[in-house]
Amino acid sequence: MIYLNNKLVLEAKALISIFDHGFLYGDGIYETLRAYNGVVFMLDEHIERLFRSASMIRLKVPKGPEEIKKAVYKTINANNHKDAYIRINVSRGAGPIGLDPELCPKPTFVIISNAFKEYPKSYYEKGVKIAIVNVRRNLKNALNPVIKSLNFLSNILANIEAKEKGAHEAIMLNHEGYIAEGAISNIFFVKDNTLYTPELDVGILDGITRRIILSIADELGIKSEEGRFTPEDIYIAEEVFISSTTREVMPVSMVDNIRIGNRIGKITKALHMAYKKKVAEYIKTADRRLKSSR
Repeated sequence: MIYLNNKLVLEAKALISIFDHGFLYGDGIYETLRAYNGVVFMLDEHIERLFRSASMIRLKVPKGPEEIKKAVYKTINANNHKDAYIRINVSRGAGPIGLDPELCPKPTFVIISNAFKEYPKSYYEKGVKIAIVNVRRNLKNALNPVIKSLNFLSNILANIEAKEKGAHEAIMLNHEGYIAEGAISNIFFVKDNTLYTPELDVGILDGITRRIILSIADELGIKSEEGRFTPEDIYIAEEVFISSTTREVMPVSMVDNIRIGNRIGKITKALHMAYKKKVAEYIKTADRRLKSSR
């Protein structure tokens, strides 16, 4: 079942116009969320970011935050999903061919829920390979990476290049040659017991998982620094990991053809364990809240 505009419809009947400007131009925004045991993790934060993206492209979201929350739960419940991958899409809507947003009187609102498929355990036990690719992250003054835009071609090209190199994820540099972020992840590395990650001004998405990790590091007394880093900083790191809503904290064992450490690092492990604990606490609290509101 797909939530389309104002109701649930069967997937086969979840159709939008070929004149939808999301299809024609990639004119729209999205959020990716994860549900654990029937509870959507950090739902408020994802919705807040959805509205921020909408504001930045002058798009009016056709539902308020509370309506979106209800629609999200309606969708996962209709599909009997406990552990789910959820995507909220808002496009400019259907209208005549042309770039003027006023051609589209009504945005298209979609929620998709799929059963979440866990990544292989080996990814977390042995780490994954990532590749620093030639495709550069969008310039902030062109298409700001803070916007979670449906226009994803640069990320797709980065992913293609990474796959050709046998890598799990692509890491893009910004126009100045500094490490930015993955095609669908943020990147962290550890050196001398300090956690490093690119600063927002490099031109990256302020990932919600990224925020949580930095908060956890502070709670655990792990020193962290945001800054501008080059590929060489990553190559000589003692630990590297990537983060996202679906991956959580995923260790990296190889960057390009350079091996990182001999095993998964203690800081990476500590952060992932603490992240899991944070999720469990959130789910427990949110589940009580959901039950009391019924």
